[in-house]
Amino acid sequence: MSVITNTPAGPPEGVLGQPAEPRKAAPATGLPATFDDGTEHRHSLGLLTADGTADGITGGATDGTTDGGGAADSPVPALPAGADLRVVPARHPWRWVGTALVTLLVAGIAYSLATNPRWEWGVVAQWFTAQSVVNGLLETLKLTVIAGTLGFVLGFVLALMRLSASPLLVGVAWTFSWIFRSTPLLVQLLLWYNLGYLYEKISLGIPFTDVRFFEASTTTLISQFAAAVLGLSLNQAAYSAEIIRGGILSVDAGQLEAAAALGIPAWRRNTRIVLPQAMRAILPNAFNEIIGLVKGTSVVYVLAYSELFYTVQVIYNRTQQVLPLLLVATLWYVVITSVLSVAQYYIERHYSRGSVRNLPPTPWQRIRANLAPGRRPAHPAAPNPTTASPAAPQAAGQEITRKDLP
Repeated sequence: MSVITNTPAGPPEGVLGQPAEPRKAAPATGLPATFDDGTEHRHSLGLLTADGTADGITGGATDGTTDGGGAADSPVPALPAGADLRVVPARHPWRWVGTALVTLLVAGIAYSLATNPRWEWGVVAQWFTAQSVVNGLLETLKLTVIAGTLGFVLGFVLALMRLSASPLLVGVAWTFSWIFRSTPLLVQLLLWYNLGYLYEKISLGIPFTDVRFFEASTTTLISQFAAAVLGLSLNQAAYSAEIIRGGILSVDAGQLEAAAALGIPAWRRNTRIVLPQAMRAILPNAFNEIIGLVKGTSVVYVLAYSELFYTVQVIYNRTQQVLPLLLVATLWYVVITSVLSVAQYYIERHYSRGSVRNLPPTPWQRIRANLAPGRRPAHPAAPNPTTASPAAPQAAGQEITRKDLP
């Protein structure tokens, strides 16, 4: 890379009116000493002086003497005109070693899964789409949808309470999150299912009076399904509240101040400015929580509720085919989480439009780009300083000179 300055090529003026020594011609280095417009060429290692030494390499003098005890400047090596420079790609031997080791490991695992008869893949295929297993899968999905919806709605309310200026609301929301994040989900499910031991009846009315609008037995209301929904929803709300609160706090407060100064109403500020930007920080953790909730529904087996894992347990207790039935449940969990991961990618891609210049390519676009020769998927492009730097002088009406170029 060469540095170009606007130093005149003619003889410089002397100091305090004294005439300067005439400039000598630079030695042949394969590079022009001056350009057509009279500007002087500086080598990337320093200024080529008249005696063939480089000024500015070591900070020393150009007459062969040393500066501050340093070594004398050495001549710049000459570059022959029309030299053939070949670009050699970087070598990564350890990358190939790691790739070979991982390939052998994956091949060994695949070979073991395909040749070991104790996996009993025929039994797995037999029970994978059995009606009882499909019914358990639907119950798992139903618990996930209901508990996830209630959990995130309640978590949003708790997040707003934590951000409130009321000490009471802040204290109640913090206590809720503290309790439900401090106790295991299994314990919470058992407590809700045995709530009838503490309260025989559940009534709705005016507190501290005998007025009752609704009253029912606790054991009737808190069934297996109700206990599962209560336990999963409240546990999910405690974690969702912290995720949503962190996402809201990640938005720069200056944007709210600017929106308030423009007179934008508070509701519009929150829904059109804060939440769209907070979603970029909320979505990754929120989807991780939903995926964890799908697998967390398997804990409901302690309530003898017929979700996927409990159904598989009932079957292998009857047939004694433990491992194949566990593989059936595992494969269904993998299918559900894979679908959620694909949905997470596209939703995050949608909300990233305000943070990246170009959207990342979709998996289908990557496949087409890899199959088509010479095509590459579009990636976010950084601004080019080569074309961006001359824009400032042009905007100011100034003339672009060679020193403005990189």
